[in-house]
Formats: sequence, C-alpha cells, structure tokens
Amino acid sequence: MSDNQSKSEKTRRTPQPLLRLMPYVLRYRSLVLAAACFLAVAAATTLALPLAVRRMIDHGFVAADGAFINSYFAMLMGLAAVLAVSSALRYYYVITIGERVVADLRREVFNSVTALSPSFFDVNQSGEIVSRLTADTTQIKSAFGSAASQALRNMILCLGAMIMMILTSPKLSGLVLAAIPLIVFPLVGFGRSVRGRARAAQDTLAATSAFASETVAANRTVQAFGAEKAAGERYGSAVEAAYEAARSAIRSRAFLTGFAILMVFGSIVGVLWYGAQSVLAGTMTAGTLSQFVLYSVISASSLGQLSEVWGELSQAGGAAERLTELLREVPAIRDPEQPVALPLPARGEVAFDGVSFSYPTRVGAVTLHDLSFTVKSGETVAIVGPSGAGKSTILSLLMRFYDPTAGAVRLDGVDLRQARLHDLRTRLAIVPQDVTIFAASIHDNIAFGLPDASREAVRQAAIAAQADEFISRLDKGYDTLAGERGVTLSGGQRQRIAIARAILKNAPVLLLDEATSALDAESETLVQKALDGLMRDRTTIVIAHRLATVLKADRILVMDDGRIVEEGTHQQLVAKNGLYASLARLQFDAGAHGFMAAQ
Repeated sequence: MSDNQSKSEKTRRTPQPLLRLMPYVLRYRSLVLAAACFLAVAAATTLALPLAVRRMIDHGFVAADGAFINSYFAMLMGLAAVLAVSSALRYYYVITIGERVVADLRREVFNSVTALSPSFFDVNQSGEIVSRLTADTTQIKSAFGSAASQALRNMILCLGAMIMMILTSPKLSGLVLAAIPLIVFPLVGFGRSVRGRARAAQDTLAATSAFASETVAANRTVQAFGAEKAAGERYGSAVEAAYEAARSAIRSRAFLTGFAILMVFGSIVGVLWYGAQSVLAGTMTAGTLSQFVLYSVISASSLGQLSEVWGELSQAGGAAERLTELLREVPAIRDPEQPVALPLPARGEVAFDGVSFSYPTRVGAVTLHDLSFTVKSGETVAIVGPSGAGKSTILSLLMRFYDPTAGAVRLDGVDLRQARLHDLRTRLAIVPQDVTIFAASIHDNIAFGLPDASREAVRQAAIAAQADEFISRLDKGYDTLAGERGVTLSGGQRQRIAIARAILKNAPVLLLDEATSALDAESETLVQKALDGLMRDRTTIVIAHRLATVLKADRILVMDDGRIVEEGTHQQLVAKNGLYASLARLQFDAGAHGFMAAQ
C-alpha cells in the first residue's frame, strides 16, 4: 500500500479517483437513465417557473384580468406537482444507485483484501482496512447518491438559468458572465486544498479505528495488565488528532462555501442594481427584470450549492483513492498463468529442495538456509528446535503463504509455484496453536470452508475430535454461538473444534503447529486422542509438539538457526546426546507436561 502513496499524491488534484468507480455505476444503466430523465424533468420544470412569473406580471396585473391570473396560478400549481413528483423519483433512483454501488464496492474490496498474501498484512493494520470498508465506502455512497445528484442538478440548473438569462437580457447577462471566471477559478483552487485535507482526515481516522479495533479485541489483556488508562490516553490522543485533521478539512470547506456565496451573490446584486436602473429608464419591463432576477437567483443558488457539493465530492475523492489503492493491490502469491494439475489420487508427499527464505519485512535476516528434506506418503515427521529456528516458517511455505527465495517446495512432485492455490490448499489441513474461532455457531465453525456440509457430517467430525460430548451439553448444542474469537470456549474446546474442522476437510496432508502446547493435562489427553485418530493414514508434519507426539513420529527433524542439525527417531537422537537430547532433558526437568520448545 505504501508503494501507492506517491501515485495517490499525483491523482489527488484530479477527479480521477471518482472516475475510476464509474464502471460500478454503469452496471445499472436503467437506474441511471431513469434518474437522468427525472433529473431533467425537475430541472426543466424549475426553469419554466420564471417564464410564468414574467407573463403574469407583464400581462395579468396590467390588464387586471382575474381569470388570467387564476389560470397562471393553476399552471404554477401544476408545475409544482410535476416538480415534486420528479424530484421524489430522482431522489429514489440516485440514492438506490448510491446504495447499489457501495454494496458492490464493499464486496469487491473485501474479496480483494481476503485474497491478498500474508505479506500484505505483515505491514498493514487490519483496523485501518476495516475503516476503509466502512467509513470510506459511506463517503462514496454520499458521493454517488445525494452529492452526485445535487451536483448534476445544480449544473443543469446553473447552465439552463444562464442560457435563459442571456435570452432574457443579453446586456445584463454579459455583466454576469464576465464575473464568472473571477468566481470559478478560486473555487477550483480551494477545492484542491479541501480534497488534500479531507484525505489527511480520513487517514487519521483510519489509524484511530485501527488502534480501537486492536484494543477492543485484546480487552482482557488490557484489563489484566491494568492498562485501561494508558490505552484510553493513547486513544484520546488519536481521537484528538483525528478531530484536528477533520476540523482543518471543515475549516477549508466552510471558507470555500462562504467565499463562493459572497462572490456569487455580490456579483448578482451589482448586476441587478444596473437592471433596476433600466426599468426606471423604461428600457426594460418589470416582468422581464423579474424573470431575469429569478434566473439569476436560480443560477447563483445552484452555483453556491455546487461549491458545497464540490467539498463533499472532494472528500469522496480522498475515500476513492484509498479504496482503489486496495483494489489495485496485487497479491504477492497468486496462481501461475499456466498451472500444473496436482496428480490424482493425492499421495501427500512433501519435499523441500534446497529452500532458503527471508521474510519480506526482514530481508536481511535469513530464516531458512538451504533446507532439504522429504516426507513420504503416510509418514509422520516431527520438527523440533529452539525458538526462532524456523519451524513454523516451514508450514507457511508449505501452505504457500510465501514463496522461497531459493529452492523449491513440492507436493506430490509438483512445485507449489506451478499449482493453483485452491488445489494446493484443499490438500492441506492445519491445526494451529492459536485457533481462529468465528463469532458464529459451533456448526458453522466446524464447517468453515465447507458451508454445505450436513449436520450429520459435522457431528461425526466432532465425535472423532472428542468434541461432541461438550457440544451436546451447550444450551443450543451445535447451534450455540461461540462468541467473538471463541471467548465462551476453553482452550481445549477450541482446539477440538479446530481438529473437527480438519477432520471434516479430510485432506491428505495434516499440519500440526503447537496444537497442544498451551493445554492443561486433561485437555491435552482429549486433544491428543483426537489427533491420533486424525493422523491415521495421513501424511503429518508436527511442529514442536510435546514429547508424547514426538515419540510417535516416524522421524524427528531437529532445527537450529534455519538448518536441520539432527535427524532420527527419539531413541537415536537421545543417544547422540546433541541438541535434541538437551531439549528432551529440559522437558523432563520441567515436568511431564512441559513443552518441547516454543516457536
């Protein structure tokens, strides 16, 4: 996203960001056509009113013809009805367009964000992205709804009124038109300033939202450390910064609006004074001056409102920039142009061939050094080592969250970079240490990724995961809501739901990342029993697991500083009296339920 900052700076003074969203509007041509028709009818009706007023003043009052005046008032009432109906329908259609465009935009931005690679989220805050999906799209809705409609209406009225002013009195109109450049050019200049300030205000608000989202999600940690006051002060400072940025944008808009009204109406008053002298001199009728006055008021008010709408569109331009930045983001990891199909049936053979890797945010620090190993079909391999050895990085590369900087990772003989991401990830199931539980029902959490799974299939997966018993005791069983991040469930229960999710997926390769390291003895026993069933007849890679699982592994790879330094069974490695033996002794010293090593 940061790479696009310089680009956004260049587009900040043009209407380009909003124009990029026009394809969303053009999807609904029938709605646009209907809105345009009623907009034109409303504008034409408004422009017809001064003509009726002129006729009534010049003819009705002079002749003192009551019937003539009554007929004109009846006509004016008819015009008012047409104006009311057309304005109501115009409002309905333009607001519908705005809502429809925003719904499409939110969906596409969300889909685009969820497809981005983990490296994007390594450097961007989720709270800021959510702010773009909410606050910025709301700004866009205002632009493509009421603001755009008002802008078009005022442009038509201003242009139509100017034409009618010229037809009514070329001399007076010449004076008015001569003053327009003195008004428009400053408005454009001020509008650029408003847009820049609006963008700054939106950026500051997004940063504030990001901090709030992060703090609310970690509310228990905040309270546990008594950090409520510190968090409140930090958020308060962020809110004040957002307020100051917003006030700066509002100040610019207020000045822009006041300047526009002063210049427009000041010039109109001067011209009308000149017209009044013409009426006194007998060179112009009172009805003609009245008609010119009304058109002048329509033109001036339209231009004044246009300046206010321009401020809203400027803010929407800033929001559009931020959203199009997200839409322009290209995933670092994506499908190849000519993908290679993974072989059928799936064997589940995994191979790392001379793999070296550095995280994009830490290019100078090499995490893996020329790593090579193979996991055969149906084999269970445990990977252990001290913190920072690169164990979990192996799983990230296998899931293809990142690509190696050198070497290749293969599944069933196919380089992962040559396979479709969907095909690859359907063959992998992961049970992580930090389980993600969504604020949905237990059923939906287990069936995540397989939303069409039947209740019976979900229940059988839960039974296999040793989870059916505790789920059945819940108030609504499988329909019980788990709460945000599974806050209503214990650590062991969350892990068993994750195992049920993996069982339901039925993938040939199973990845276990510290799946029981943070559990108590009772929970570990239940989770380990579930894992034993899940691992049967599958290729399994176990990362830094407890000794109970390591003992059952066919092979153990010991890593240190991104390299495999030892390999063998538990007995073989203990006999070597190397790093593994040292880790094993530490675990025994820590107790039967200590953990092998943290990531």
